[in-house]
Amino acid sequence: MTNKKEITIYDIAKALNLSASTVSRGLRGNSAIRKDTRRRIADAAIAMGYQQNTFARNLRNNSSNTIGVILPRLNSNFQSSVVAGIEKEANKKAFNLIISQSQESFQKEQDNISTMFNSRVDGLLISLASDTDNLKHLDRFLKKNIPVVFFDRVIDHPDCACVKVVIDNEKAGYDAVMHLIDQGCKRIVFLGGNLQSNVYRDRHLGYKRALEEHGLSYFPEYTMVDKLDEGSGKRTVVKMLRMKNRPDGIFAANDTSAVSVICSLKEVDIKVPEEIAVVGFNNVTISRLFDPSLTTVHYPGEEMGELAASTLIEMLNNQEPVIPKTIVLQHKLIIRKSSVRNSTTKS
Repeated sequence: MTNKKEITIYDIAKALNLSASTVSRGLRGNSAIRKDTRRRIADAAIAMGYQQNTFARNLRNNSSNTIGVILPRLNSNFQSSVVAGIEKEANKKAFNLIISQSQESFQKEQDNISTMFNSRVDGLLISLASDTDNLKHLDRFLKKNIPVVFFDRVIDHPDCACVKVVIDNEKAGYDAVMHLIDQGCKRIVFLGGNLQSNVYRDRHLGYKRALEEHGLSYFPEYTMVDKLDEGSGKRTVVKMLRMKNRPDGIFAANDTSAVSVICSLKEVDIKVPEEIAVVGFNNVTISRLFDPSLTTVHYPGEEMGELAASTLIEMLNNQEPVIPKTIVLQHKLIIRKSSVRNSTTKS
C-alpha cells in the first residue's frame, strides 16, 4: 500500500491561487477573510482531504480545548444522563470530551487519571469509584492548577479547594424511608452499594435517622451491600426469606436493584406493595414503565452534568483563585404504586 501525500495549506493555497496565510486564516473562520472566500477554502479542504493538525495548534496555544470525564460505570442509566448534560454544555462552549470509566476500581481510576493527564486535558470532571478512599492520584492535576470538579461520588481533599456537585443523599434516603414508614412499614431493608462511597453511606445515614426518629429498631442484618445490578434482587430476596422476621419494606439505592427485587418477589408470590413495599432511587425510565410503577427518588442527572461542566468551563475561563464550594441540587420523592398502601397518599 502506498502512502498518500499529506495535504497542507500550501496545496490548498496553490489550488485556489491564494496565499497560505489567507488559507490558514480562512480555515480558522477569521472574519477578516471574506465569507465567500472562507467557503471556497472550506470546500477545497474537504474535497482535497485536508486534516487540521489540532494537536500541534493546541500545543502552541498551551491548551487542548478538551475536558476529561471519568465515571464509575458507563452502563449506568444515571451516569448516562450525567454524560448527556456534560456533552450538551461542552458542545455549547466548543470543548471536546475524553470519557473513560473506572469500572468501580480505584486502580483503574488511577490509570484513567494518568491517561487524562498525559492527554493534556484542560480540566477534569470525575465521579469516584466506590472503593476510592483518597485523592493522591489527583495531585499532579492540582499541582499544575488544572481545575477538577467532582460530581455525585465525592470525597474531601485535605489540601485542595475543590468544587463538588451533589444532592443531599442523607435527606433523600431519609425521605424515602419516611415514606415507607408512613405506609405502615416497620421492618425496612436498606439495599445499597459500598458504604465507603459517599452516596450510599449518606443514604444509609438517612435510613437510620428515619428509623430512629420513629422509634424503630435498627438491625444490622437489614443493611445489605450489593453490586446493585440486575442480579441483586434475587440475592436480596434469598436473604430476606431466610429471616425470622421477614421485612415489610425495602429501600434500594438504585432503580435497577429495586426493579430486580420486585421481579424476584413476584417469582415467590410475594405481593408488592401489600406484603413488601419497595422504593428505588434515580427515577430512570424503567421506574415509570414497570408494573407496579416504582416509587423512587428523582436524581437530576442531566442537570448535574450540565452544572458540573459549566462550572469547570467557568473555572477555565476565570483567572481568579478557585473558591471551594459544594453545589447541592434538589432531589424529589416520586410516589408510585410499588410502595402505596395508604389510599390517602398522593402520587
